[in-house]
Amino acid sequence: MQKTLPLKIWRGLVDFVAPPRCLVCRSEIGEASSLCALCWPKLRQIDEPVCEVMGTPFEHEQGEGAVSAAGLSNPPAWDRARAAVAFDQAARPLVHGLKYHDNQEAGILMARMMARAGRALLRDADLLLPVPLHRAKLWARRFNQSAYLATQLAKHSGKRCVVDILLRIKATTSQVGLDNKERQKNVKGAFQVVQSQIAGRNIVLVDDVLTTGATAGACAQVLKDAGAARVDVLTFALVLEPKRFHI
Repeated sequence: MQKTLPLKIWRGLVDFVAPPRCLVCRSEIGEASSLCALCWPKLRQIDEPVCEVMGTPFEHEQGEGAVSAAGLSNPPAWDRARAAVAFDQAARPLVHGLKYHDNQEAGILMARMMARAGRALLRDADLLLPVPLHRAKLWARRFNQSAYLATQLAKHSGKRCVVDILLRIKATTSQVGLDNKERQKNVKGAFQVVQSQIAGRNIVLVDDVLTTGATAGACAQVLKDAGAARVDVLTFALVLEPKRFHI
């Protein structure tokens, strides 16, 4: 109690001097790292029922463990995927704020929503691994949004986050604008597991957006090849129509 009182006083002073603002429209709000009452409802949150494998929403209840046609016809390398929201014009400012402008407040909100959407995945997890950036891109950008989300999720879940097990060893070009086949070719051979801590472990792979699944699939495959018992994918946003939407 004595330790938290000075912190509450400090936060109150900061909020008085610089009131919290909505992460999208910048209007004043009552709580930091959040959205206003007008912007919040615009997010299309993904709730059950969803495809067990792809994480895509069903219009009607399909029964426990139901898998969509896409998940049955072209099974991915991962076991389960979950996302907090659909990627659209409402979600874009949060994703871009974290990814391109290092807006950690956006990342705090995104991770909080991901923890809710992926609670079953996090409950079963042994390790949280972010989708890595190649060292050249990390040096240029100085920030990996996936690693930030993974560390925030570790705080929410109490699970261990490790950033140096899965590496991107190939400097791939941007996936934006590529179709699924081009994306798969682009990330082929791009990832490598460099430690043996994952054998027999349940892994949750963390990223900001799941588009076609090419990157997540390539990561999941090398993790499975290295002995991971399960690989689940947890993202903030899911692109529901990859052929029509570029992040």
